[in-house]
Amino acid sequence: MLPPQTVTALAAELTEAHRQRSVLPRITARYPEATVEDSYDVQSAWYDQQAAAGRRLVGRKIGLTSKAMQAATGITEPDYGVILDDTVFETGAVLDFDAFSNVRIEVELAFLLDRPLEGPHCTLLDVLDATRYVLPALEVLNSHLELEGRTIVDTIADNAAYGAMVLGGNPVRPEAVDLRWISALLHRNESVEESGVAAAVLGHPARGVAWLANKLHQHGGRLEAGELILAGSFTRPMWVSRGDTVHCDYGPMGTVSCRFQ
Repeated sequence: MLPPQTVTALAAELTEAHRQRSVLPRITARYPEATVEDSYDVQSAWYDQQAAAGRRLVGRKIGLTSKAMQAATGITEPDYGVILDDTVFETGAVLDFDAFSNVRIEVELAFLLDRPLEGPHCTLLDVLDATRYVLPALEVLNSHLELEGRTIVDTIADNAAYGAMVLGGNPVRPEAVDLRWISALLHRNESVEESGVAAAVLGHPARGVAWLANKLHQHGGRLEAGELILAGSFTRPMWVSRGDTVHCDYGPMGTVSCRFQ
């Protein structure tokens, strides 16, 4: 386990990297003994610093929900990060490209909770029963640590590589559609770059939310009413550059778009 002073110092480094739009050496290169629990401690210390600066938690993101991504990172379960109030945008938003590092886009569904969800025995059915709406969403990935050689420890400490989310489309009640079969076509500058179906997220996107409620219970927390939960990507990350327009078509669930300048 990393000593508390190291955890606090790493969180401060990540805060400063975001302020300066810089990329840091991997934590695991400097502290090869760091564990997954250490990385969640760093993330928690980083969040405490953000909250002290006036930023407010409005939700959570879930990552590494596909078998391919888990195999690539050598971990057998997803990870999570926090969503802060100044990182949520509506479809059509123009985003500052320089506000992010290693900028990529993922295609997801967002769950707006009507009631709290708490482990240790939260199920898929509990999630569906507690959800007010499901919305299409894009996640902007933002990595403050060098990507080459990065491990799950690095990713979790860096708030699970979360940068921003863009919400759009048509909100639907969870019982109104079979969420497993929600599909999407991801365009960059008018060209389809990725496509996928939501069942790629652990067989059902609500299953990721149940995992998160149970995982948070281990860390002494729960999901609250009104929180937005990004349930995990069902496409590979797509790299974007300054000037790119991103458009995602979810069929009957509508579209989400943004532009980077």
